[in-house]
Amino acid sequence: MTSVKRLIRRSLHKLGWELSRFDCFSSPSLQLVRQLRTHQITVVLDIGANVGQFGERVRDAGFPGRIISFEASQDAHRCLRWRANGDHSWIIAPRMAIGQQDGTATLHLSANSVSSSLLPMLPAHIAVEPTSVYVGSESVEMRRLDSVASEFLSDTDRVFLKSDVQGLELQVLRGATGLMESTIGVQMELSLTPLYEGEPLFDAMFHELEDRGFKLWSLVPGLLDRDTGRLLQVDAIFFRS
Repeated sequence: MTSVKRLIRRSLHKLGWELSRFDCFSSPSLQLVRQLRTHQITVVLDIGANVGQFGERVRDAGFPGRIISFEASQDAHRCLRWRANGDHSWIIAPRMAIGQQDGTATLHLSANSVSSSLLPMLPAHIAVEPTSVYVGSESVEMRRLDSVASEFLSDTDRVFLKSDVQGLELQVLRGATGLMESTIGVQMELSLTPLYEGEPLFDAMFHELEDRGFKLWSLVPGLLDRDTGRLLQVDAIFFRS
């Protein structure tokens, strides 16, 4: 989207209008922003931001609140800071991985950047997406959300947690026990079949979030096996019941 289109869209949002293509279905980002508005979300925690794709999409779709982005990869974090430049409500946290404990970890870097993970990748992932293959690694500081959230949040914030950390979603939750008590909604990229070693699959994460008081609101298709047509990953969006 050009800067002119983005300026027009943001101006219209201030007047309560949405600019979108005329078709039968809204984009996933527009649907999500409607959900955020319905639940009066004031801040989005963007865990696993990569180079800012998610943050830019929800901003362009009309989310007016704060976005706090976390990214572990050094190169991606540099691009993320550049992408958010000029948006004073889009805050880029220092480079770190988010997990269930404070310490250091090894990040495996994928050729396509978006598939980088702290977990070993399984052959099934590479078979359907050859550009996901690991090409290097780097050390990164790991922090629990409960350790860092207070630096960015206030007691009155209504929090939406988006986590796209390639198999580490359960670890993110376990490191955010305190924060999750006041979190209103969650979006997580979940696998339907094993793609990373040791990752919990959709069913397990569904029950984990349900036990924490969340209900499934929507699903957005993700990684697809183009040869067989099988869906391998989805973004699952939950809100408190």
